[in-house]
Amino acid sequence: MIKAVFFDWVGTLAHPEPDSHEIVHQVAQGLGVELPPQGLIKGLHVAENQMPWGAPPMWREGKDEEAFIRWWEIVLAEVGVKLSREVMLEMTRRVSQVARNLTWVLYDDALPTIKTLKQQGLILGVISNLPIDRSASVSLEPYLDFVVTSKEAGASKPESPIFLVALEQAKVKASEAVYVGDQYQTDVVGARVVGITPILIDRFDLESVSDCHRIYSLTELAQYL
Repeated sequence: MIKAVFFDWVGTLAHPEPDSHEIVHQVAQGLGVELPPQGLIKGLHVAENQMPWGAPPMWREGKDEEAFIRWWEIVLAEVGVKLSREVMLEMTRRVSQVARNLTWVLYDDALPTIKTLKQQGLILGVISNLPIDRSASVSLEPYLDFVVTSKEAGASKPESPIFLVALEQAKVKASEAVYVGDQYQTDVVGARVVGITPILIDRFDLESVSDCHRIYSLTELAQYL
């Protein structure tokens, strides 16, 4: 019997405004580079799955550049564009600057789903590698029992400790919990290692998986609980 539902934050409950692919597209245009927006959606998703530590928001001066270069190479492979190392690093710096001042908004299906699940008596929590933006989360707070971030847990997804902290907070067994996230390697794999049932939310139909439940909207979640 499922007693608790845990959610990822970015890409599952909330997204930046403008969205990530729009930010990258605009930054690239500012450098005279044209990157097809549709290809960017897939490229960013693949890169964030394979190398989340190389994403531009993680950039700080003095950090090893190779992870960020590799991140861009993954993105650009999906759009069929090649750029110099210098341009990729400049795009990293510019996207990083924009990311520090992002506005976050909930997906339209987030609050209604959370309300419905809470009415059903489920324990609800958020597990996130990133800090939760309170301006976006404030409407969810009355329905959430806890939020666990990588900073608080001392570990990031897909590492087990962050999921184990959530189970401790919820006071449930792993077999009694479901975790919903949008990244296979980070969310599905991480939850499964500790015995939590993973559900992949694939809002843009980008994944091809057969070893876990996949939904396209949070409104589909109820059928798996």
